[in-house]
Amino acid sequence: MRREPDFFGERELVLVYIAKRLREALKLEKLLTDSGADYLVEPDHYSGGLIFRSERIGAFFYVAPEAEDTVRSLMAAHGYRPHQPLTEPGHSGSPPEK
Repeated sequence: MRREPDFFGERELVLVYIAKRLREALKLEKLLTDSGADYLVEPDHYSGGLIFRSERIGAFFYVAPEAEDTVRSLMAAHGYRPHQPLTEPGHSGSPPEK
């Protein structure tokens, strides 16, 4: 079920997917809601394009660490490629603070 940031409190969330199109985001929201998973979705910027790089806005999906494996398996079973964490130092994978 889609939740507000307050629902998760101070827990560090895990980025599991970046939807680049609205239709894709809506389909994933339905899948996660129908499965009973608690998730947070927020708009954020990402870089796109191979030749002409540009900054775009996508829907970033986050879950609590204890739900990560279940959600990643569910997504993979339905044809989604879950986001792979960056290995850059200082990247927490949690949503940006507002």
